[in-house]
Amino acid sequence: MDALELIEIIEGGETSTVQFKEALPEKSPIEEEMIAMSNSKGGIIIIGVDDKSGDVKGLDYDSLQKYESTLSNAANEKVKPVIYITTEVVKIQKNGIVCNVLVVHINEGTQKPYKTTKGEIFIKQGADKRRVVDNGEQIRLFQESGLLYVDEMIVPNTNLSDINKDKVVDYVKKISESDDVDINETTYKNLSIITDNRLTLAGLLFFSNDPQKYRPAFCIKAVSFVGNDIAGIDYKDSEDIKGTIPSMYVSALSFLERNLKHVQNGQNFNTEGELEISKIAFEEIIQNSLTHRDYTKNAPIRLLIFDNRIEIISPGVLPNSLTIESIKMGNAVVRNNLISSFSTKILNYRGLGSGIIRAIRNQPNIELYNDKDGVQFIVKIPRM
Repeated sequence: MDALELIEIIEGGETSTVQFKEALPEKSPIEEEMIAMSNSKGGIIIIGVDDKSGDVKGLDYDSLQKYESTLSNAANEKVKPVIYITTEVVKIQKNGIVCNVLVVHINEGTQKPYKTTKGEIFIKQGADKRRVVDNGEQIRLFQESGLLYVDEMIVPNTNLSDINKDKVVDYVKKISESDDVDINETTYKNLSIITDNRLTLAGLLFFSNDPQKYRPAFCIKAVSFVGNDIAGIDYKDSEDIKGTIPSMYVSALSFLERNLKHVQNGQNFNTEGELEISKIAFEEIIQNSLTHRDYTKNAPIRLLIFDNRIEIISPGVLPNSLTIESIKMGNAVVRNNLISSFSTKILNYRGLGSGIIRAIRNQPNIELYNDKDGVQFIVKIPRM
């Protein structure tokens, strides 16, 4: 990093990925800052800059050597698992005097959650950090590192009577390409529908009689508004779409079809006309929402139709290092292994990372937003 680049970063102030420290006190809990960044999106700690004013103070040679040792010790001995950091000294000229500033680079961790030796977990909250005590947040950190898959976890209080055997029979017939199937408890275990005689989350969402009995928020809230304001009190149509993932997929498409216009588009007068927005695009977006949403968040998918746009809002931002640009190129990270596996066999979903590409190809004006502040992924489609 050169001086001009560092000055530009400093002038931008502290953020969730940039932290200032004028100095490191003798008993500085610097490991907490490292943990927060590793558990979030990574970042840099700039030492030698006043965290209140952003003024460059600089460090002398002895302080640089001492802080290097302090940082190395914190990363190796005060954090579990170990955090690997890199440091560099950048020289900045201030009022004709050269000041040495220590820059500590911390990558987003691959073994989340990182914690102190006392078991404390921190994440970034804007420019500050906060301690994580909520079980759901801790589970999300495990999920981000690939150490845990939420859809494979058991759903408490469920049992074998919650399974819709007909759904399992249809599924096994489809994957085995045979009408001669024998369904029993071993089948349920082999398909990961159950663990210890209780349904997994994926089993509940695909093969149960009533998924919302145990997970009422895992539905689709669909509303067709009058006007363009989400705070509006008038609506044309409203439905809480419930059931298994395959049935919610079908119902969501039905809701869209009955609330959107059909246009002639050069067709014969006696034909029904084409949907004003590509049905292929909708199929891909709804499938992606149901398959890839963050199931650690106790919230529904929202399907909102306004006069000038459609919004499909999924709980959870893109997982790991995925960005809007990367998913447009076909990159994919599987957040829900079992759900994705079931989707590839039951829905039109292929799991190749091509769904967004196909949606954009058929509906070029789609807008995608990875809303990290709202912790949600938003698809917007302007209407004619």
